[in-house]
Amino acid sequence: MKHKRASRLGWHRVAREDETVLALPHGRVVDYVAHEVTAPLVVPFLGRDLRILDSGYRWVHYAPTGHNCALTVHLGPSGVPAQLYVDVGDGGGVDEDGVPYINDLYLDVLAVCEVQPGGAWHVTETEIIDVADLDAALQGGRVTPQQHALAWHEARAAETALRAGTFAPLEVVRTYLTDPYT
Repeated sequence: MKHKRASRLGWHRVAREDETVLALPHGRVVDYVAHEVTAPLVVPFLGRDLRILDSGYRWVHYAPTGHNCALTVHLGPSGVPAQLYVDVGDGGGVDEDGVPYINDLYLDVLAVCEVQPGGAWHVTETEIIDVADLDAALQGGRVTPQQHALAWHEARAAETALRAGTFAPLEVVRTYLTDPYT
């Protein structure tokens, strides 16, 4: 299991950046803006490539308190989501500097969405990734059989909720983007 921090500061791909960490009643938001990117990031998704980092992109991470997953929304320069990324873990917390972390269980859920009239986000496609990493962690003793089962349970639950439009962290991020609590 990996201790995965939500901070992106100092990323080798980015020459100029800003990051704000905000405590909310039920979690924390890490709002990262990549002003100048030296190495854009393009990732595979269901047989095609998605650009999720370039100059002007923004990543908004929400780590709800007491949950086994966290959401990062990758936004293009116009503010439209390029990808939704759910980290699946076995709990998490907040480091001494206020940055949230998750005890990462390797599986992640990716999604893309359409922005509907009125501003709602409708998830159109999802994919669970890093299955081989989870299985290797089990074989290598880095996760227990119970954690392996938990990872699959949480990933499937997140995927189902994303598709149904009931994944609560998504609405928290969407609301934050329209009214950033500042």
